[in-house]
Amino acid sequence: MIYSSEVERMCPVAKGAYHGPAPVPVEGKWVQVKENKDISGLTHGVGWCAPQQGACKLTLNVKDGIIEEALVETLGCSGMTHSAAMATEILPGKTVLEAMNTDLVCDAINVAMRELFLQIIYGRTQTAYSEGGLPVGAGLEDLGKGLRSQVGTMFGTRAKGARYLEMAEGYITRLSLDKDSLIIGYEFVHMGKVMNAVKKGVDANQAIKDATGSYGRFADGVKFIDPREE
Repeated sequence: MIYSSEVERMCPVAKGAYHGPAPVPVEGKWVQVKENKDISGLTHGVGWCAPQQGACKLTLNVKDGIIEEALVETLGCSGMTHSAAMATEILPGKTVLEAMNTDLVCDAINVAMRELFLQIIYGRTQTAYSEGGLPVGAGLEDLGKGLRSQVGTMFGTRAKGARYLEMAEGYITRLSLDKDSLIIGYEFVHMGKVMNAVKKGVDANQAIKDATGSYGRFADGVKFIDPREE
């Protein structure tokens, strides 16, 4: 350790009481976080790239400072999907500090990691007050049946109005309009259920029919339009 001459000439003054860092909630316990191993919790973070062309939702399940589970969901950029594939190989097994200082290939994923890191070290996780936290694999619960991200894709113009393209329920096939051309419901196909059925040998057309549903007053419409064609 090198000290400047000014510090060398200073008179020593004893340090008072040391109380340590403020305790934070960690999976049902109050913990003074001093090392990586003191940190546990499951939480989410959202990030974006510099041109704000796309975004990432990152979910990590950390146990004793080690990332045991990572769910990477990206939106708006084709390159992000490949970055997400690499990030899911990179993140598990790292400490949160290592992950914070690792290039996760995509700016949006890096920013999500930064935001998530802050939540974890300050004890602002989804499992802060849950004793023992959540088991590894809990991140998949966000995806629901068929293990597909919850995506909402809508498009609208002043000239032609709104087009619903995808909802949490699935891929929108038809919009239902009333006599005033107002949207009163929609028909959807749950793509996760379709793929699961096809994998089991069900005919694709039958699988689509079985996974088709509607929302709102769809059946009461006087006109039905394909949001991708009309």
